[in-house]
Amino acid sequence: MLEGLWQDYRAVRRTTEALCAPLAIEDYVVQAMPEASPAKWHLAHVSWFFETFALVPHLPGYQPLDPRYRVLFNSYYQAVGPQPARPERGHLSRPTVAEVYEYRRCVDEAMADLLMGRASDRARAAASIVELGLHHEQQHQELLLTDIKYALWINPLRPAYRARPLPRGQAPALRWVPVDGGLFVVGHDGKGFAFDNEGPAHQVHLRPYRLASRPVTNGEYRAFIEAGGYGDWRWWLSEGWTTVRARGWGAPLYWEQVDGQWWTHTLAGPHPLDEHAPVCHVSYYEADAYARWRGHRLPTEQEWEHAVEAEEVRGNFLETGLYHPMPAHDGEPTPPDGAGPGLQQVFGDTWEWTQSAYSPYPGFQPVEGALGEYNGKFMVNQLVLRGGSCATPTSHMRPTYRNFFPPDARWQFSGIRLAGDA
Repeated sequence: MLEGLWQDYRAVRRTTEALCAPLAIEDYVVQAMPEASPAKWHLAHVSWFFETFALVPHLPGYQPLDPRYRVLFNSYYQAVGPQPARPERGHLSRPTVAEVYEYRRCVDEAMADLLMGRASDRARAAASIVELGLHHEQQHQELLLTDIKYALWINPLRPAYRARPLPRGQAPALRWVPVDGGLFVVGHDGKGFAFDNEGPAHQVHLRPYRLASRPVTNGEYRAFIEAGGYGDWRWWLSEGWTTVRARGWGAPLYWEQVDGQWWTHTLAGPHPLDEHAPVCHVSYYEADAYARWRGHRLPTEQEWEHAVEAEEVRGNFLETGLYHPMPAHDGEPTPPDGAGPGLQQVFGDTWEWTQSAYSPYPGFQPVEGALGEYNGKFMVNQLVLRGGSCATPTSHMRPTYRNFFPPDARWQFSGIRLAGDA
């Protein structure tokens, strides 16, 4: 078990550093908005996590490289101690990038000692924490990409993270997939890894419903813009309408018109808008307004999970190296009865907003200690998203995975799948 855990650890840590390879040294320290974090901070914080929760309690004689890092790279764990305010992470010019990489190296050496060396007998007690730390670092791999994308976009030069052509295609016509109602079990069953917010498994009653076969495309969303959707209060929740007017939104994040043509900023640099690719970087408010304009709604997270529970986790994830949503294509799964196309792109490409508030499942209890702060204390004023994105590692995703963001968040790869009553 420990050998496999060590191999997983090495693979995740290498992936994080590979994602930073295209960055210039100046890119590491930029914090382009309060919700984002500098790449240097991401690199340090995930190492802090292993140090704080695995090494200090479980590796006898472990000495931190710099005890001050306990405060400097703490994110929000009040039980651990104080931490810098999130909007101030970009103020930290020191430690240098080189010193942060040295910190990572020291943590990795100590983790090798814990998992494969003199303390391997202690590692069994820490194995679940190490596994949690790996999934935590995978979360930060996605955040690394979304945060650097925003930082490069606000630069008037519009630099690319990694310049490359992006494949284009033609999305199939949108179809409706009916789903029977009834009593169903949702939530994680306890087999294999899951975050605490994915359980406990519990029974829900669902009325018959239907889901769109694929996500909404850029072209379909552009029709909403051209119909005056951003200027018509009828489609918007009150808070969404206030937000749209206050912030001057008129299109998804990263869209801009150049000589009458829509372009979008990608991690590969500016590209002409692909009409057939899934729309992304929209807030919950925009997703909900678009659904109302179309005469439909967003799915609940229970509807989404029940509909995809038998689907294989495959799609356009971080490993493709595209870091951008791609058009759906024909030839994807069909329902068991063969009655037409099934759901497409339920995993990867874009996170899909649901209409469900991020709240605890019946019987939810945070884990004891500081790690109980991981998810539970954020269960207010946020909405659930499902399915993963083009920046999510494949091994990080499950049908029960619950992502969550405030309703005005747009810098994540968040998109739209329509739903309706049967």
